[in-house]
Amino acid sequence: MGGAIRGSRKMQAFQGLESNVRSYSRSFPVIFSRARGSIMLTEDGHKVIDFLSGAGTLNYGHNNHEIKAAIIDYLASDAVVHGLDMATPAKLEFMETFRSIILRDRGLEYRFQFTGPTGANAIEAALKLARKVTGRQAIISFTRGYHGMSLGAIAASGNRFYRSASGVSLSGATFMPYDGYLGPTVDTADYLRKALMDESSGTDRPAAILVETVQGEGGINIASKQWLQSVQKIANSVGALFIVDDIQMGCGRTGEFFSFEFAALSPDIVVLSKSLSGYGLPLSMLLIKEQLDAWRPGEHTGTFRGNNLALVSATAAINLYWRCSTFSQGVHHMGKLIRCRLEGIASKYANGMTVRGRGMAFGFDCRAPEIAATAARKAFEKGLIVERCGPGDEVVKVLPALTIDLETLNQGLEILEESLTETVEQIRPH
Repeated sequence: MGGAIRGSRKMQAFQGLESNVRSYSRSFPVIFSRARGSIMLTEDGHKVIDFLSGAGTLNYGHNNHEIKAAIIDYLASDAVVHGLDMATPAKLEFMETFRSIILRDRGLEYRFQFTGPTGANAIEAALKLARKVTGRQAIISFTRGYHGMSLGAIAASGNRFYRSASGVSLSGATFMPYDGYLGPTVDTADYLRKALMDESSGTDRPAAILVETVQGEGGINIASKQWLQSVQKIANSVGALFIVDDIQMGCGRTGEFFSFEFAALSPDIVVLSKSLSGYGLPLSMLLIKEQLDAWRPGEHTGTFRGNNLALVSATAAINLYWRCSTFSQGVHHMGKLIRCRLEGIASKYANGMTVRGRGMAFGFDCRAPEIAATAARKAFEKGLIVERCGPGDEVVKVLPALTIDLETLNQGLEILEESLTETVEQIRPH
């Protein structure tokens, strides 16, 4: 992509001004000035292929021009941008569009709750509502799950690094083994069932069971159709709300709009954020079954609920990509190409590297954090952004925009393969 990419002197200004908590600017120590589609441009003119997609926020690429046009038209009209949760044409159009194009075709009926702008805000609201509806306190979540950084969300997340940073005792969540956590022969849904049905198991009946159908930060761990159906059935049988966290894997990432469609699930609450706005603008919401909408007016509030500009871009994205099945079919097709290429790379190595994924969300398990870290660094120097995930950051996450063109995709995969090959040669014992 035009020579190795190196950090600039200007990055020292960020070191002096910005908190130590900054993360991505350490992994990718350059100043990005522009972006379009799947290409980011550094201030000194280097082009970088983006396989990170704003951690799943940019499913339709950077600066999608058709979505941008809707935003520009809305701004030019002096329409309401911020209006708390007041009624606006933008909000009504979004809800009607989402209901007619997304929900109705899937046989789903939900009420909309617009929460604060982050996915964690939406998780907090979902857990709070579940506790209100059931009168219970406990939440069942799963090993290696991740749901956000605020206290309720992190209490239901498994990563010890993030949990320890809270500085307080985290309570309210009971962790159960995710699908495959105890190996391919152990049915962890059956374990969950026994724990909740046994009056002497020590496990309280929960307000909710909170699950990701694909664990993004946990290492691209994939739950099977049968396991998810079992978990939903268990939730129903014990009177717990079944909540699907579709923050990162929703909005088309796994091929269908919702990541749970393949399993024919009907969650009590669906949590959406990240790519919901279609443009990287903050927007989060809950889809709530009507009989569970137990809120009193103003009982859960927030200043930035349902930002109208983000609702406009979200409506544009739905109209552009989800009125027919063509886009979804394209995601599945590209996903097959990615899987084939990644599995071909993994087959070259003897250390048990594996590939996991659905749709266009893939994890390349390097088995060793050192290999993943070195490969990701080399990839960036060659012009590719990839993130790491998993319990020890041993998995390279491949999360390209759903709209990426085949040429750019192949260029990125070539860089990743080169980087992995060089890394294995460098680290392999002599």
